[in-house]
Amino acid sequence: MKVKEGKLPGIVSIEPRIFKDARGHFLELYREERYSASGIPQAFVQDNMSCSGRNVLRGLHYQFGRFPQGKLITVLEGRIWDVALDIRRGSPTFGRFAAEILSSEDYRQLYIPEGFAHGFCVLSDKALVMYKATNRHAPEEEKGILWNDPDLGIDWPVKDPILSEKDRRLPLLSAVDPDDLPLYAG
Repeated sequence: MKVKEGKLPGIVSIEPRIFKDARGHFLELYREERYSASGIPQAFVQDNMSCSGRNVLRGLHYQFGRFPQGKLITVLEGRIWDVALDIRRGSPTFGRFAAEILSSEDYRQLYIPEGFAHGFCVLSDKALVMYKATNRHAPEEEKGILWNDPDLGIDWPVKDPILSEKDRRLPLLSAVDPDDLPLYAG
């Protein structure tokens, strides 16, 4: 596998080695010792999967408090535009985002550490997105930032996305209580 530093510090892009032949293909999606040697935490405690149709936008979500989450994102089917937003108070990259296309064509993965909000939009007819999380889902700790916050300058490739009611009502980053944002550890 090839590991590259992402567009923001702490974000890691992983290109797995794919073995192809006449039968199809095979790859390892995760092997603890290889990922931990690359600086990716080995303590993943939950796997999640979403299935979404074209133009669905999920995000920008994060967990804060007792159960912050880092995520290892993999697209099992389809194609998405994946976004990580730095929301760590005091970070030199606070309010900046990194975005990449992830797809089942190459199974490239993205590791997004704690302290970032995450979202994606679906570019294919259907997308199966799996992510490993460093902490369990805790609804009481869920937070989010409005996907189209004009101060963020995220140019989503979907102009009229399909959103959940919850995602429509998320606040602008500037309206979030600073106590509801993680601190930058430096």
